[in-house]
Amino acid sequence: MSRFSAAFSILFRGKLSEDDARDLGYVRPTVVKPVAPVKEVRASDGALQLLGILQRDARLVDFLMEDVAAYSDDQIGAAVRNVHEQSATALKRYFTLRPIIDGVEGTTTSATAAGDLAGEGVKFLGNVPAKGKPQGGSLRHKGWKVEKVNLPSVSGGQNLNVLAQAEIEIE
Repeated sequence: MSRFSAAFSILFRGKLSEDDARDLGYVRPTVVKPVAPVKEVRASDGALQLLGILQRDARLVDFLMEDVAAYSDDQIGAAVRNVHEQSATALKRYFTLRPIIDGVEGTTTSATAAGDLAGEGVKFLGNVPAKGKPQGGSLRHKGWKVEKVNLPSVSGGQNLNVLAQAEIEIE
């Protein structure tokens, strides 16, 4: 490409073509924008987040890790009542839970009461026939399904392995 061709291109087209610019050494360097690293999501992240919430809101890990052998049943019962109430509140805040079969335990029910979860949401117990599925029996447990999860987003630098920080009081 000659300078005459480049001048002709500028005069009649108002700009240099990419080929003319490259031939004359006027190519702009390609700017590569840095890409922020994407935090890898691990399968355990949700479990650690939930365990951290139950520790923060109900002190569940503290309760479960405590050796309760030295305490009386009355003391343990009082602690359980508090942990139970606060854990239930935390679960209800972040999850919408519904029974798979909304029936009275101990009454006769059929697997079809589980609706679209009749296959994977129902387990038969007791004298189950070797072939074919039973139609129903006595409801021993309603089962639970999660309809909605509303966990808070996790910040990029948050270490989910830290369920509760150690606390040191300065006197």
